[in-house]
Amino acid sequence: MHWGRRFPNNRPWLWGAWVADRGRNFGEGYVLLAPTLAVMGLALAAPLLLMAITSLKSQSGISFSEGWTLSHYGEVLGRASYRSLFLRSVLISGAVTLVTVALAYPMAYFVAFHARRKFIWLVALTIPFWTSYLLRVFAWKIILGFNGVINSGLMRLHLIDQPLEFLLYNPFAVVVTLAHAWAAFAILPIYVSLEKIDRSLLEAASDLGDSRFRRFLRVTLPLSMPGVMGAAILIFVPTTGDFVTPQLVGGTKGTMIANIIEVQFNAAGNWPLGAALSLVSMAMVGMIAGLFVAAARAATRAAR
Repeated sequence: MHWGRRFPNNRPWLWGAWVADRGRNFGEGYVLLAPTLAVMGLALAAPLLLMAITSLKSQSGISFSEGWTLSHYGEVLGRASYRSLFLRSVLISGAVTLVTVALAYPMAYFVAFHARRKFIWLVALTIPFWTSYLLRVFAWKIILGFNGVINSGLMRLHLIDQPLEFLLYNPFAVVVTLAHAWAAFAILPIYVSLEKIDRSLLEAASDLGDSRFRRFLRVTLPLSMPGVMGAAILIFVPTTGDFVTPQLVGGTKGTMIANIIEVQFNAAGNWPLGAALSLVSMAMVGMIAGLFVAAARAATRAAR
């Protein structure tokens, strides 16, 4: 008898062995999860709890005062400049997500369906990420700069008379830099979803008269949506909290909410306000990510 199945009523003498076996499996499962749960508790839950406590504290000078207050949340939600930064951060991260996924999907599709040496292709796609993140950001700063590679090349070709100023220190530069920085995080999950698609389904669609484009819309795209959703979330969530790239290539027009949080913690020393900004940002990103997943699932069901 398989002990994982429901206990049969016609064999009551096996009840003790069934309970012991289920209890042992239950205990072994928690033993295996214990290291992960401990790491998540120490590295994620505890810092979030401390952040929440800090956001409710009053501050006098550089030290905390006694008592609790919600005034920092009122300032975060009531100040127009913070709302504008929240909106800008969401728009920039949304643009980064769309651009990265749109560029990553064809590459993942090629590797999954047409590449012969897939391992070599996957390794080649990760080569740019063997270097430091800061080096890649500085490289884009050189490429997009006033006297950078693009402007110098266009001027030598006599296509422009003076350097293009819109390439750097604006949201465009932030989107381009972040899209390159997170490209592999979009390609790999989409590739995994495409690789798992049963090729017999594609052959069946072709036998039923579907063209390549119709087959892609009806079979390939819906079945690869889990990878697309995973890639989108993997990009949207961290890019919203990125402050290094906006600081180096964004300028004043490309400033995001994470830059203000960094200023509150380091330069201004206002930890309660910085903690409140961080928690509100996390809640905002979580709600948007949840809405995106729900909309993507609804669209997938409708497509099927």
